[in-house]
Amino acid sequence: MTSLDVSPRLTSLAHGGGCGCKISPKVLRQIVGASPLAGLYPDLMVGTETSDDAAVWRLNADQALIATTDFFMPVVDDPRHFGAIAATNALSDIYAMGGRPILALAIVGMPVNRLPTEVIATILEGGREVCARAGVPVAGGHSIDSVEPFYGLVALGLVHPDKVLTNRGGRPGDALILTKPLGVGVLSAAFKQGRLDAAGYDALIATATRLNDLGAELGQVEGVHALTDVTGFGLLGHALEMARGAGLAVEIEAEAAALLPGVEAFAREGLKTGASGRNWESYGEAVRLPPDLPPWRADLLTDPQTSGGLLIAVAAEAAEATLDLAWARGLTGARRVGQLKAGEPLAHVLS
Repeated sequence: MTSLDVSPRLTSLAHGGGCGCKISPKVLRQIVGASPLAGLYPDLMVGTETSDDAAVWRLNADQALIATTDFFMPVVDDPRHFGAIAATNALSDIYAMGGRPILALAIVGMPVNRLPTEVIATILEGGREVCARAGVPVAGGHSIDSVEPFYGLVALGLVHPDKVLTNRGGRPGDALILTKPLGVGVLSAAFKQGRLDAAGYDALIATATRLNDLGAELGQVEGVHALTDVTGFGLLGHALEMARGAGLAVEIEAEAAALLPGVEAFAREGLKTGASGRNWESYGEAVRLPPDLPPWRADLLTDPQTSGGLLIAVAAEAAEATLDLAWARGLTGARRVGQLKAGEPLAHVLS
């Protein structure tokens, strides 16, 4: 613990944590169904059609409003860290549309009979600190007394209508760049089992609280065609959404993504989250694996990434410059991980 000793542990009060709490893609499709809203509202630029990261509404010729909400249950026990991770994750949806956040509202559900008020206040403070780094006020919100703790944000942002980046704009031949290492889910599982050392915990917090503000610059980068963030559905799940949105196939190189420290060793031991298995069940029929791929390596491709990196589809000739930009912004874990190509919207994993 670094900011406040908590009893009971936050993670002990929830049946899941972080983006691993997300309803599986298959079940979510059954619940939400087809919602062709864009045709009913001419100024709705992005709705639910391609499972994008946020809704986008055209305000005028120069501005579009980005609106999103994201919340989840604790992935760590430190209340400040929990709040910071949840806020970083929520703001990521704004950046993943090519915009900049302007305002946030807090969403808070807490078992007030089990958690001291100072713990709850520290969770919110952690979120406010991240929003302050992003230049965003937390200007209100809503709270309820809940059996399990959860926290997150409603986030609003702005973008020029001509610079909106969606998950459906990819083109054949586009390179795919992932800006953060994989393995948040694995390290979270190790933490819950008491197996994560201080260095591993620090790596987990550092990546999960790193703002994806690079996204606000990518609309200005020549050759960037599509953008999303990699969160609860794992790299394969979000790459598949990008492929389906564009009507293309996607190739993912199994060993190309960087891994957080210690992740490979844990994965080789078979450590994974329940959400990783649910992800496979949801979209595994659309994935083609090479016969020689080790199971642990396949599991990492569906590992849920709480506050994961951006997945960028960029013209092949602009890929190197885009990687250089990511590295210049401190995203030294950024890697080229695959490509989009003509074909049926399936994910082909290459070993």
